[in-house]
Amino acid sequence: MFEKLRIKEHMEVADANGQHVGTVDEVENEQIKLTRSDSGDHMHHFVALDAVDKIDDNRVYLKQGTLVS
Repeated sequence: MFEKLRIKEHMEVADANGQHVGTVDEVENEQIKLTRSDSGDHMHHFVALDAVDKIDDNRVYLKQGTLVS
């Protein structure tokens, strides 16, 4: 298990295959808020903290099959 305090602004968020999904804007309640600049629709998207598989260096990896809302 990881500590949500380790997730910092500007960290990269990647899927289980290591593909870029977004960039952390902030951790809000039990969700990671992604920056709008990485989004095709220029809106904030969110990932539940329980969808995080691991944190490695400056990258957050999501569990297989995680959908970004």
